[in-house]
Amino acid sequence: MSGETKEVLGNNYVHNDVIINRLIDKMTLFDDNLMSLVFGQNIETTELLLRVIMERDIKVIDVRGQDELKNPVIGGRCITLDVHAIDVDGRHIDIEVQINAEGSHVRRARYHSSMMDARMLKEGQEFKEIKDSYVIFIYDHDKFRKGLPFYHIQRRVDETGEVFGDGSHIIYVNGRYEGNDDIGRMMRDFHQCRPEQIESETLSKAVAYYKEKEGRGAMSEAVRKYAMEYAKEYAKEYAKEYGEEQRREGMKAGIKTGIETGIETGIQTGRRTEIFLSVQDGDYSVNRGAEKLGMSVDEFEKSMSEAGYRVPELV
Repeated sequence: MSGETKEVLGNNYVHNDVIINRLIDKMTLFDDNLMSLVFGQNIETTELLLRVIMERDIKVIDVRGQDELKNPVIGGRCITLDVHAIDVDGRHIDIEVQINAEGSHVRRARYHSSMMDARMLKEGQEFKEIKDSYVIFIYDHDKFRKGLPFYHIQRRVDETGEVFGDGSHIIYVNGRYEGNDDIGRMMRDFHQCRPEQIESETLSKAVAYYKEKEGRGAMSEAVRKYAMEYAKEYAKEYAKEYGEEQRREGMKAGIKTGIETGIETGIQTGRRTEIFLSVQDGDYSVNRGAEKLGMSVDEFEKSMSEAGYRVPELV
């Protein structure tokens, strides 16, 4: 942790540490901080996940979590891949988790794919030498609401229906799929916050390492880093409005807001998920679900639908 971070946290460090530990306890593999550590630092867990999703054996030779790809254009948008893997055949694979509908526009997959492709060829290489790329989005909801475990996206020739074969692949994974098969079991494991509830021994050990053992410090640092990045952006806006001399006060407020936002988001997301599932399964009525979340019925139905859940018809 930088000296500036420690100074800004100041006397609130212990309090923040308590909050961060509470947040870590509630995290599942749908949280990109935990997911990036569990898979991004571990070839074994990454190969396990990819074998289930790609339905074939795969040998990974390199994997990195939170891998930033900088845009070479000044002012262009950079991206950070949750997990960036390269297999033995040189194929590049981006694995992303998404817990809500925000940021899930289909053109995001196109952008991620293009950013990986742009780094595959060196000067002088021919275009035919570019390797295949895979962008895999694991959503906490059913992106296309068809109940399928996977949705594979490839370019095709409109007139013939034949696969174009340019080597670009996009896969959406339905995080709400509960089939009694490998991907159903994997998605159930993704929803568990306690390592002992994870069926896969490999995943259970990896999650336990970052939640209960030596790796907990790295997990805490990842959450703290998120809070600092949030604080920096918060401080910029604060300084614009109140003057540069208030930047440090803005930084302090930003850290507090960043951490508490993480806690609140986790709690709210879990509560929404529980209630959406209860309504979908018929345990609650739509009216009761809306009441529990303090929403109007229209707001509730819209939110539930956007999150990928089936909204029962009102009777």
